[in-house]
Order: sequence, then structure tokens, then C-alpha cells
Amino acid sequence: MIDGKTNKNKVDTKELDFPETIFIRDIEDKVFQSIVLQCLVQIQGISLVEGNFIDHLFGRGSDGVQGIHAEQDDKNQSVNIKVEVDILYGVHIPAKAEEIQTQIAEKITELTGLHVGSVHVVFKNVISPEQASKRIWNQSSQGSVTHISESNDDENYIPN
Repeated sequence: MIDGKTNKNKVDTKELDFPETIFIRDIEDKVFQSIVLQCLVQIQGISLVEGNFIDHLFGRGSDGVQGIHAEQDDKNQSVNIKVEVDILYGVHIPAKAEEIQTQIAEKITELTGLHVGSVHVVFKNVISPEQASKRIWNQSSQGSVTHISESNDDENYIPN
């Protein structure tokens, strides 16, 4: 004690400041492909180009999903998606493109927290109702199903 006061050493707060914690999150392209695939399964009147949904859902087949491409931009914390689909004849393409883009963007943002910079939909082929029924029959015999609606309750469906 000096002069009736306690001598307290001041602690230098700079010594206690820790560097900011850096959190890193890596998301593989397969995750984006799976999210997009789940969205496409719920959309009537389309099918994925050169692939079938069941094999991809259960992880059978090639390393990734053909027709679904994801490109991440780490600097902007965003992702760009490109999807290649076939469409059933008679389905209004601009409306279907908007439905696909909206569902994919919302679901990816919800599940990953990343901004979706773009969703590029490429319509590769128009499938007639006859081709659709053959495609479903051929692939269902292999234990998988292509997702194409043939119901007449779709307002955009035009039967031959």
C-alpha cells in the first residue's frame, strides 16, 4: 500500500484480444446437384437430360449428376447453377423455366445460406406424349422412373 491506496497493475487488454475466429464452410458440387435434383423431381412436365432420377437419388451411377452443373464463387459467397432438361410437348416453356428457376434458387438459399447468382435452364429436347410413355416404360423396367407428367389436368398440356 502506498498512501493508503492499493497499487493495482493494469492489465494490457491488447494481450487478451484474440484474433477473430474464421469459419469456413465448403459445399461440394454434389450437394448442389442433389438439391437441384430434389427440386426437379417435384416439377411436372420435365425430365433431366441423359439421366434418371432414381439412380441419382440413391447415388448409383457416375460421379455426378449429368445435366446439373454448379459453379461456386467463394469471393461473393454465391453459386451459379446450370440445368439441362427435356420438356413434354405442349408445356409452356417460359412459365416452366420460371418455375424451375424460382424453386432452385429458393431451396439452395434456404439450405446452404448462399446467394444464387443465376439459374440457367437449358431445354435440350421436346418429348411427345408417345415418347414420354415409352421413356417411362423403358426406364421403369430398369427399376427407375423419369419424371414426366402425362396428366390432362395440366392446363398447358396439349394432347395429339
